[in-house]
Amino acid sequence: MTNVREIWRFPVKSVGGETLDEVTVGPIGIEGDRGWGITDLETGLTLTARREPRLLLASATIVDDAVVLTLPDGTETADDAALSSWLERDVALRKAGPDDQGTFEISLAEDEQTDWVEWQGGAGSFHDSGNRRITVVAEATFRDWDRRRFRLNVVTDGDVGSEIPLQGHKVQVGDCVVDMIKHVDRCVVVTRPQPGGIERDLSVLKTVNAELDGNLGVGGTIDTPGKIAVGDEVAALD
Repeated sequence: MTNVREIWRFPVKSVGGETLDEVTVGPIGIEGDRGWGITDLETGLTLTARREPRLLLASATIVDDAVVLTLPDGTETADDAALSSWLERDVALRKAGPDDQGTFEISLAEDEQTDWVEWQGGAGSFHDSGNRRITVVAEATFRDWDRRRFRLNVVTDGDVGSEIPLQGHKVQVGDCVVDMIKHVDRCVVVTRPQPGGIERDLSVLKTVNAELDGNLGVGGTIDTPGKIAVGDEVAALD
């Protein structure tokens, strides 16, 4: 048995998030998690840190059901013009409707410059996979890496890799039951710099690939909505 040590919510796709003591989990995940995305108006794609690393330098929080971004210079905004000026492209901050799906892209090339492919995420949010509405990892699995590199929702007090056996099972997390469908595969984003002393570090992804088969964390869909609080138990049900 393990327990919840931290809960993270990331209101805007690829932008830094916030820690909370308790969250409500609905049918598509933690309420507000990846609820907004920044759309490139020229391409129609939802921007991620794969294409636009500057997103990692901002953070977002939800205040009175609205999202507020804090930009690297300290500006707090949700204004499209301000975001466009910051990112030097025409963008719009969009809240996901019930049927909305983000369209994302990733480069298949080693240099991350060519061979971009597109796909659609899950409906109703800007999660890039409909099979990972909430994610779980043991704190010890992070080793000495800063957890903010990985953008996972629930951090437990378990041993290294204790989240891995949860994959393929229904898992009780607080009042919720999560159907843990798949591991969370990792890309170059985990190597990139972020505020708070997180430096560029290519060894992170190399180690994840070599020792963890390219994955860190497990994720799934919501079987039973409810609440999750720090201290709640995390346990497989089957």
